[in-house]
Amino acid sequence: MSLVVPDVLEEGCTTRQALERLASKWRVLLIYALLAGPQRHAELRRRIQGITQKVLTETLRDMERDGLVQRRVLKQTPPQHVEYALTALGKTLQEPLAAICAWATDHTE
Repeated sequence: MSLVVPDVLEEGCTTRQALERLASKWRVLLIYALLAGPQRHAELRRRIQGITQKVLTETLRDMERDGLVQRRVLKQTPPQHVEYALTALGKTLQEPLAAICAWATDHTE
């Protein structure tokens, strides 16, 4: 079986577009955090050290727009309670990210 390598240098390449969407370290870390199940904004902020509230909010919105994260309102009245979970599409990233973790573990000095 041969490996098909797309031309990621071409602007219209779908692989390039996917890589650009996942290139943010915060997106990858949020995917890892949400693999454990749905969580509220404050829980995610506590778990992901170094992320600001603003960046967390923006990243979650972008991931929701891209279909990776689902936002669910638990309580409508103020203060509103919202939780975030990976969509089916977001969950498909578990295996590729596990492969990256295995590669990193195998190649540390």
